[in-house]
Amino acid sequence: MKNYLIKNAQIVNEGVVKKGDVLVLRGRIEHIDDNISPANNEIKIIDAAGQFLIPGFIDDQVHFREPGLTKKGDIYSESRAAVAGGITSFIEQPNTVPQATTIKLLEEKFELAATQSLANYSFNLGATNKNLEELKKADKTKHAGVKIFMGSSTGNMLVDDHAILEQIFGEIDHQLIVHCEDEATIKANLEKFKAEYGNAIPIKAHPLIRSEEACYLSSSFAVELAKKHNSKLHVYHLSTAKETSLFSNKIPLEKKRITAEACVHHLWFSDEDYEAKGSLIKWNPAVKTVADREAIWEALLDDRIDVIATDHAPHTLEEKQNPYLMAPSGGPLVQHALVAMFEMMHREKITVEKLVQKMCHNPAILFGIKERGFIREGYHADLVLVDAHRPWRVNEDNILYKCAWSPFMDQHFKSRVTHTFVNGQLVYKNGEFDESEKGKRLVFDRA
Repeated sequence: MKNYLIKNAQIVNEGVVKKGDVLVLRGRIEHIDDNISPANNEIKIIDAAGQFLIPGFIDDQVHFREPGLTKKGDIYSESRAAVAGGITSFIEQPNTVPQATTIKLLEEKFELAATQSLANYSFNLGATNKNLEELKKADKTKHAGVKIFMGSSTGNMLVDDHAILEQIFGEIDHQLIVHCEDEATIKANLEKFKAEYGNAIPIKAHPLIRSEEACYLSSSFAVELAKKHNSKLHVYHLSTAKETSLFSNKIPLEKKRITAEACVHHLWFSDEDYEAKGSLIKWNPAVKTVADREAIWEALLDDRIDVIATDHAPHTLEEKQNPYLMAPSGGPLVQHALVAMFEMMHREKITVEKLVQKMCHNPAILFGIKERGFIREGYHADLVLVDAHRPWRVNEDNILYKCAWSPFMDQHFKSRVTHTFVNGQLVYKNGEFDESEKGKRLVFDRA
């Protein structure tokens, strides 16, 4: 393993931007100072003048599609795109084929990642209406959390039995993670649109079918259960203004029992974009109104919403180009999420310090990820250099997703990721990869 001295960087860490140097030895951050001289000629010097040095982006919600759905993506292809986008660690979801609803199946995914992933990794165990005893076996030091689909599930992972939900919230001493949309409301809305349009429902109906009411009914119920049982609850991908009222900024993240996430697509797009983008921006929960988007931004910036993630969920372009009822929900984002948020920095929607807090620090705090998410001496050297003044355009030649498309096609970004270090390994540099080392399994430091 090579050792590195990153010099003259604008180091963004713990609310401060400061010019300085970072020495990386044996995969760890050895020293941080204003000016460090190399101890010997074997240390590779990287002059980062004019660039931001940030901790690696920790994406707490991705779908990398392996096993079973690998025509859409796989752990290797999507982790490769992720490190090119500045993501050094990810937490992947259980709705693969087979679904990761047992510890055995979950550990098989870890085994795959150990040989395939260029980024660090962990996986959530999936809940069903029938696997409560299996959920109790999840290890808080080894497994990211327990994922509960309270709406919009594949296979048998919709947990819609209220008695079972009471048991899960009451008996599972682990990080609970929920996707919240009320299925009964969605089905009723869908029938109304079918009665009007038949099978030719327009894409603009998507946020009306998967409506504000559907989201709020489910997320408010999840929060109610968490408060009742004092559960540790994290609500994925808020999409409505109304839901933001369920969360608080009265206490620091370290003490919160109930937390929330915003995703890049809900911060970037609105229902005004369906005409141009069509099903390419069809997600569950749906991209909703401009007012919803602005309320999510407000809650993110005032710390009611704690983290930014991608919900990266690739499908083939052929699948996405189907009519509304047949087009699957989800899209690829890991390569472009960080630069999209840097674009928002240029637009003065968010500061670089707040961006790093939400994408790097807070996921590490929320999940108790050990020795990652910060630029601190002794921590794993998961580091990213971003040149905020090196414009580029997304096109088919530079998209790295296996599905080979992006909702950001033809988007011009002012910033680009130039270097990504994973455990001190320079995995990505200006379009080139070093795949000689794989990422590591995340370890969780939880009381």
